[in-house]
Amino acid sequence: MKRMKRMKHLLIGISALLVMTTALTACGGNSKNESSSNNTTPTETNSSAGKGSSGEKVTINLWSFTDEIPNMTTKYLETHPDANVEFKTTVIATTDGAYQPALDQALAGGGKDAPDIYAAEAAFVLKYTQGDASGYAANYADLGLTDQMVKDAGIAQYSVDIGSKDGELKALGYQATGGAFIYRRSIAKDVFGTDDPAAIKNEVGPGWDKFFDAAAKLKAKGYGIVSGDGDIWHAIENSSDKGWIVDGKLHIDPKREQFLDLSKKLKDNGYHNDTTDWTEAWYADMSGSGAQPIFGFFGPAWLINYVMNGQVKDTNGDWAVTEPPTGFFWGGTWLLANKEVTKDEAKKKAVADFINWVTLDTSETGLQYFWANGTMKEGEAGTKDSVASSVVMAKSNGEVPMLGGQNMFDIFVPANENASGKNLTQYDETINKLWRDQVREYTAGNKSREDAIKTFKQQVKDQLGIDSE
Repeated sequence: MKRMKRMKHLLIGISALLVMTTALTACGGNSKNESSSNNTTPTETNSSAGKGSSGEKVTINLWSFTDEIPNMTTKYLETHPDANVEFKTTVIATTDGAYQPALDQALAGGGKDAPDIYAAEAAFVLKYTQGDASGYAANYADLGLTDQMVKDAGIAQYSVDIGSKDGELKALGYQATGGAFIYRRSIAKDVFGTDDPAAIKNEVGPGWDKFFDAAAKLKAKGYGIVSGDGDIWHAIENSSDKGWIVDGKLHIDPKREQFLDLSKKLKDNGYHNDTTDWTEAWYADMSGSGAQPIFGFFGPAWLINYVMNGQVKDTNGDWAVTEPPTGFFWGGTWLLANKEVTKDEAKKKAVADFINWVTLDTSETGLQYFWANGTMKEGEAGTKDSVASSVVMAKSNGEVPMLGGQNMFDIFVPANENASGKNLTQYDETINKLWRDQVREYTAGNKSREDAIKTFKQQVKDQLGIDSE
């Protein structure tokens, strides 16, 4: 998910006040993104169900960077009492980059302790689905999980694209992290005369010209449109036509280059509070206690549920969601299976059944239905979240108090459909940070636009060995 510095995943790398597990990490996450845990030591647990009639239990080694997916195994075993399987889970936080090297070593080492199922979040998932480590992943089709099953579940295309290599699906998520514009109802009424999401959608978009027209109207009444330039970055990044790497060279998509100008326009006109995401000042703007009241934030459902919900305080219930100026996603967590499991029929079946339950099962006893409706724990009203299956969301209740009772799924289903997963690279986590730092240097007046771009290109060359076009 979600829980990222997450996200920064969900996901969510998190504030000193709010520690989360999942950009999705999301997420996503999110969102992500760093894990919510600061513990870089692997933790292992076992959970199992009673033996079935076929003899020895199948042991599934499950690796993740938070306890979110490992915790799902408990619900799986509750709903599958005849499952002849036990889970051995290893959780290693992404803090300080600990998860990927450990996972890579375990995949390369192979053997009985190698991961059978492993998780990857948006910040680095392409390495495992399409990049350097994609050779370890089984094709879902070889597990018996077909394209028709994906279609029948109404899985958002961006999630499929991210999880596929050369047309072969290797990973899916349980969340959907399509982004929306999350705004204050009271400010909308003051400035635009209505808080109706259908009307506000046309005030803030489509496109950035309309968004900045809205920013000027808001400023005239003493409001900022967003907290900081990071609030528009994910919408810009994930709506670009191409990613950072094209034909092995660093490519700056025109939409991403425009971030320099849009960021400067926000700052020069006082349209934001010039905060940095994942800081106390950013959180303060969620509660309305920043330098000027802030109209909105961009993000998926995990941002509402796992970040804003704990920060909005007196503004709780004064929020709504609508379609953003451009489609995007932010964060998320994908599940992959080791191709070695296909060599053992019992293990292949067990792994496929769990992945199916998490990512494709649209029944009311599937993970996604529990997740969407906040019913993972019986008798407890848990967090509702946007899930991968539009079929599940169509029959679920997405009403949440923070949004004044609005059914957020009405917005997030099309948001997931409008997101693109074709502009990611396995180097995004590193390159995005370098880019955003240089954009802030430019908008702060410390560098010219040209020098900021020049420095960025050199840093990518120095750190990743990738030349510019």
